[in-house]
Amino acid sequence: MSQRTIYLCRLIGLYCILVVGALVIHRQSTMGVMSDTFNTPSVMFTLGAVTVAAGLALVLAHNRWTGGAPTVVVTLVGWLSLLKGMLFLVLPAGVEAEILLKWLSRPPLFYVWLTPSLLIGIYLTYTGFKSKAHS
Repeated sequence: MSQRTIYLCRLIGLYCILVVGALVIHRQSTMGVMSDTFNTPSVMFTLGAVTVAAGLALVLAHNRWTGGAPTVVVTLVGWLSLLKGMLFLVLPAGVEAEILLKWLSRPPLFYVWLTPSLLIGIYLTYTGFKSKAHS
């Protein structure tokens, strides 16, 4: 793996683990914050713009579809971030709230929804810290 891929595995992996951990610890307040966020058009626009920027940064820095699973996972995270940001920008206000909050308001589904992010985080963190760079 390249040094860039290793760095992004560590960055994305640790980010996913830390954010999922915080969301789980503060599930009740997370629901309130998400409801307020998704129902405030100016906040959704800002969130969408920042998410598009992060997704574009990942896609432009790391758009590699070969080189092993970690490389492809980092690339997919970039593209999915870009797509998510674009959805935040183009969907009418409240649509995200209607879709996501319906799912996340029930405790079992809240944890099911977070599981893929946690698993990706664990995988990328482990892979990033066990790997050595090569050119």
